[in-house]
Amino acid sequence: MGRIALELLLRRIILAIPILICVSALIFILLRLVPADPVAMSLPPGSSQADYEAMKQALGLDRSIPEQYWIWISSLLRGDFGTSVFFRRPVIDLVATALPATVELVVFSLIVGTLLGIGGGMLMFAWRGTIGEQVLDLGTTAIMAVPEFLWAILLILFLGVAVPLLPFIGRLDPSVSLPPSVTGFLLLDSIMTGRPDVLGSALTHMVLPVIALSIGLAPLIMRVLRSSLIETIMEDYITQARLRGISERQIILHHALKNAALPTISLIGVQGGFMFGGTVLVEMIFAYPGLGNLMVDAVRNHDLPVVQVVGLVYCVLVLAINAIVDVIYLAANPKLRMA
Repeated sequence: MGRIALELLLRRIILAIPILICVSALIFILLRLVPADPVAMSLPPGSSQADYEAMKQALGLDRSIPEQYWIWISSLLRGDFGTSVFFRRPVIDLVATALPATVELVVFSLIVGTLLGIGGGMLMFAWRGTIGEQVLDLGTTAIMAVPEFLWAILLILFLGVAVPLLPFIGRLDPSVSLPPSVTGFLLLDSIMTGRPDVLGSALTHMVLPVIALSIGLAPLIMRVLRSSLIETIMEDYITQARLRGISERQIILHHALKNAALPTISLIGVQGGFMFGGTVLVEMIFAYPGLGNLMVDAVRNHDLPVVQVVGLVYCVLVLAINAIVDVIYLAANPKLRMA
C-alpha cells in the first residue's frame, strides 16, 4: 500500500508540472490584457515621465510578454517571488502570512461539512421512504440554493448583530496579542506556546466563517451518501450478509458504508478545491486576513506580482487536495490497489 501510494503521489507531481506551467502562463497573459496601468498606480502623485519610465523598466514591463513571462518563471525557480508593487514587501512574506489563515479555515470547514454531511446522509438513509427523509431532502435543497456569501451575511446579522453571540470581524480579539510564530499557523502556535487565550479567541472568530463555508458542502455529501447507500444495499453481497444472519446495523456500518463512501470521498476532494476559491468572498465579509483578502487587495490595486503568485498558490492547493484524495481513495478501494 505504501509503495503504491508513493507511486501515485509521484505520478500526480509529474502531471502537476505541465498544469502549473499552463495555469501560470494563462494568469500572466490575462493580467497583461487587463486595461490598467500598474506603473501609474504604484507611483506617488506628481511623478514625472522619467519616474514613470524608470519604474516601468524596473518592473520589466518595457519588454515583450514572452520575455516578461520567462523572467518571472526564472525568478520563481530561483526562489524569488518578486516584490509587491502596492505593499512594498516581498510577495513570499505576504503569502506566508495569509496562507495559514486560509488553510486553517478550509480544513475546519471541510471537517465540519464532512461530519454534518455523513451524519445527515446516514439519517436520510435510515429515514428513507418516510416524511423525515422528505423534510431533510427539502431542507438540503433550500440550503444549497443560498450561496456561501449570503450565508455569511445572514450569520452576521443573526448571530453577530441581532443576537451577539459570536465575533464576526478579524481573526482575534483586539485585546489579544499574537503568540510567537513557530509554524505560522495561529492555532498550532497558540497551543505550542501555551496561549489558551489566543486559541479560544481564534476558534470563536472561526465559527461563523466555518459555518458559512461548510453549510454548502454538507447537503451535497448528504445526498451523495444517501444515494450511494441505497444503491449499495441492493448488491448481492449485502443480500448474502443478511442470509448469514448479520444484523442490519453491522451490514450498514461494516459492509455497505465502505463502498458507499467512495463517491463521497471524490466529492469531498472536488468541493475542497472549490472551497479555497469560496473563501475569497467569505474572508472579505468577515474581514478575515487570509489569502482571499490578499488576492482582493492585490486585484484592486492591480498588484501583478501578488496576483500572479496567489493565483499559482490556489492552483497548487487544488492539486495537493486532489492528490491527497486520490491516496485516500486508493486506501479505501482494494480493487483500485489491485489494478
